[in-house]
Amino acid sequence: MKRFHAHVAVDDLQQSIAFYSKLFAQQPTIQREDYAKWMLDDPRLNFAISSRGHTSGLNHFGFQVESELELQQLRLQAGEAAGSAVLEQPQATCCYARSEKHWTMDPQGIAWEHFLTLEDVPVYGKDTVTPEGACCVPLKTTPERDEAGAGCCVPSDSSKEACCG
Repeated sequence: MKRFHAHVAVDDLQQSIAFYSKLFAQQPTIQREDYAKWMLDDPRLNFAISSRGHTSGLNHFGFQVESELELQQLRLQAGEAAGSAVLEQPQATCCYARSEKHWTMDPQGIAWEHFLTLEDVPVYGKDTVTPEGACCVPLKTTPERDEAGAGCCVPSDSSKEACCG
């Protein structure tokens, strides 16, 4: 069964944790110095916030799945919705978890992540693309960006570039 996922970048993590804990009537399921996550059952929601220097506000939406089959189905749907503009991130370390995932971008420039969590890990991850995976929201890549090592991560402005294609 899928769980809806929303990730919001915040300026003041502690203030946001206090707000969302009251709003959801529960404390975060996971809390770190730069991140907090609530795994809600009613509604089924994986709601995360982080203070990692990104522009405050919506970071991305997504779906967390419970099986490889569900992830493959979402990959097909993402491909149909976005053409070939789907970024694969196998074995990504992100948000204190290792996951199989892929990304696409909607017409407004909002990133969508589909992922299968494999295990918890003690580090947030990286905000750049690496051979080991990445923790990033995809943006359109260019040869200049790739050569500069800029990767495909969330910008700190309001850029709405298309995803990887």
